[in-house]
Amino acid sequence: MQRDAQMKFESRRSPVTSRDGMVATSQPLAVAAGLATLRAGGNAADAAVATAAALNVTEPTSTGIGGDCFALYFDAGTKSVTALNGSGRAPAGLSLDLLAKQGFKDGMPPYHAHTITVPGAAAGWADLVEQHGKLNLAQILAPAIRYAEEGFPVAPVTAHYWGRGAEGQLRQAQNGAELLIDGRAPRAGEIFRNPGLTKTFRILAEGGKRAFYQGEIAEGIAAVVQASGGTMSEADLGGHVSTWEAPISTPYKDFRVWECPPNGQGLAALLALNILEGMNIASMDALGMERLHLMIEAMRLAFADTRWFVADPATNPAPLAELLSKGYAAERRALINPRRATMDQVRGTPTGGSDTVYLTVVDGDGNACSFINSNYYGFGTGIVPKGWGFTLQNRGYGFSLDRDHPNALAPGKRPYHTIIPALITHEDTGELFASYGVMGGYMQPQGHMQVALGLIEDRLDPQAALDRPRFCIDDGTAGGVVALEEGISFATAAALASMGHRVNPTSGMARSLFGRGQVILRDRANGVLWGGSDPRADGLAMTV
Repeated sequence: MQRDAQMKFESRRSPVTSRDGMVATSQPLAVAAGLATLRAGGNAADAAVATAAALNVTEPTSTGIGGDCFALYFDAGTKSVTALNGSGRAPAGLSLDLLAKQGFKDGMPPYHAHTITVPGAAAGWADLVEQHGKLNLAQILAPAIRYAEEGFPVAPVTAHYWGRGAEGQLRQAQNGAELLIDGRAPRAGEIFRNPGLTKTFRILAEGGKRAFYQGEIAEGIAAVVQASGGTMSEADLGGHVSTWEAPISTPYKDFRVWECPPNGQGLAALLALNILEGMNIASMDALGMERLHLMIEAMRLAFADTRWFVADPATNPAPLAELLSKGYAAERRALINPRRATMDQVRGTPTGGSDTVYLTVVDGDGNACSFINSNYYGFGTGIVPKGWGFTLQNRGYGFSLDRDHPNALAPGKRPYHTIIPALITHEDTGELFASYGVMGGYMQPQGHMQVALGLIEDRLDPQAALDRPRFCIDDGTAGGVVALEEGISFATAAALASMGHRVNPTSGMARSLFGRGQVILRDRANGVLWGGSDPRADGLAMTV
């Protein structure tokens, strides 16, 4: 099916096309690692993990083995989608009572050791390969090990955020200097080597996930967390497991959009798309006031729901069938005023009868892996287990300290997660249409919705869909300020403001707020892959 690349929105660069496999992410060296894995006989799962590991080396400002991961895997043979939850849990010794006793009644500082949940990425990588891959971890991690040991030139956008992380976390955190050069961030083009991460990856390659969660790496993690004021123990690490979940989805026109279930916030994208499906979006100017208003209002309603219902399903399961029903979408759609912003939307009551890297891989057999990995606030806490070369995430900052909230902190509980991968399939045949994602905090479901509409409603190619200017409700709440990216006209911004939206025109490096996405689309007429990579980062899509 020919994609209409130009239409009204001229892409800044052409999409990449291929029939033999493709990788797209935010760092060229990480793309190269994924492609090398495909050429070595690996499939989409193998290449996704190789790419994720290489991103840990080349973009530690966003991701790493000290964080969490989620994945959606499309099996071309069975046309089935599986969801991997590679997120960790709060330590057994951390409770609301302890926080209250220590004076944390209104919230925790974002970089405190109490925000460190068990890092789930290592187990997630290993479990994805075990379930769907073809190669072993030693083969898959080889490119990342080489980059870490021999060094790599730091890319410009990464250098910028590395500098911010040096000021914000690394200089103050225990052992943060392991990710600096003489106390400063590496500059663009400067070679950075990471011997500690080299050692970590070699141990994981040789001993598998058990070697990360038991033994000297686990000892190092527990020691630095406790020395920094946290409670995590070796037992917390040794008890960690990934989980395979039933993915959630909703039909949209002739397609089906797939997300991971809570504790991730992918539900928000599906709720918004369900609301918009009942509106004639295609007839509206894509960057005009009318369409943007409806999209923003749909996201406000979606966030009103997800900020309550997204929590650990093991303790607080959400009523997903009811939330995703078309009847519920109609109820929520009726709350939208087409001429006025509603800043105080509240969650519905359906009745029964959650700084990141994103990557996508489609292999030559048509299997696809939509994969996301994150530390949360850039370098996370910035705390580094001594000698191991990676920072520990601060994902626990996503917990609520309200005892009555479904997402309230509790020992052994997973927090609200912002990171989410996505897939789109054809509703009639179940064939893959697109593997895609947009990273970046609360922007992620908003980006999923906006890119999906570009691909489905406007028939844009992946690069054009990613190039299109975006909006972002910056704090992921129903009444948040709406950032409008450079490229959305002043007249449109003024019109939205006159409707009651609080708008914030955004340009320059602040455009990182709008996320950094990747898309690989499969043309089912001839099997050709079309790839795009976000211009807001240093990456690209490349073919085997």
